Parts: sequence; structure tokens; C-alpha cells
Amino acid sequence: MTARNRLVALAAGGSLALLLGAFLFQALGYAPCKLCLWQRWPHVAAIVIGGLALTAGWRWLALAGALAAATTGVLGIYHSGVELKWWQGPDTCTSGGNLALSSEDLFNQIMAAPLVRCDEVAWVFAGLSMASWNAILSFALAAVWLAAARKP
Repeated sequence: MTARNRLVALAAGGSLALLLGAFLFQALGYAPCKLCLWQRWPHVAAIVIGGLALTAGWRWLALAGALAAATTGVLGIYHSGVELKWWQGPDTCTSGGNLALSSEDLFNQIMAAPLVRCDEVAWVFAGLSMASWNAILSFALAAVWLAAARKP
């Protein structure tokens, strides 16, 4: 395995680890808010990009991986700012419903759904929320992707 492929595997594996960690917290009862869910999608993209980069070997894919990791890092900073009340977040933190439901069933589903606020911190480690940790670790992964892109 080349040095670039090792870095790509490390970066994509890091996104996979962060995504699995998010699912573990969710399984432990920490329901994700809207911004939490937004932060997951760039990790999914980075994992897919990593698989493509390892199989196709295209060097430019490492730049796409860096962009995906940086995107979730920026979302993590945005979410952290919302949690710290530095700025206002989205007006709603709701999930989509099943449009095939009757109005009564839809109402009952909405009323039974837990409200997960984007501006409340659910878990803290070393003074930082999950969103903050996601930002820090995602920017570190972006640096690994960039190192991979620099390898011949």
C-alpha cells in the first residue's frame, strides 16, 4: 500500500469512526438534532470518496475528501456557535414525516416525536460538546486528506 493510500484509508476511516461514534451515542439515547444530522452527511461523502480514491487511485479525489471533511468541520463550528448562543440556529429542528399518513396519524406522530433542540448541549467532554469535537477532529481529517493529495 502506498503512502497516499495509507493516508486516504486513515482519513476515510476517521470519518467512519466519527460516524459510528455518532450512531453509538444515538443508540445510548442521545437523539440527534437537525444540525447533528447535517454533520453526518459529509462524513458519508468522505467515506465514499475514500473508497473511490483507494480503488481508482485518482489523486484529485483526496482534495474532494478534504473538502468533505472541512465541510463537516465548518458545520461543527456553526453548531457549536448555536450551542454557545453566539448566533441563532435554524428555526426548526424537526424530522420529516411520512406524507402517506392520514392527518390524524400525522398529528399523533408529531405529538409523540421528541423535541431535540440544536441550541442545547447534550454531552460534554473536556469542556467541549460533540459538535465541537466533530469540528476539531474533522479539520484534522481534512489535513490528512491534504497530505494524501500532496503525495505522488
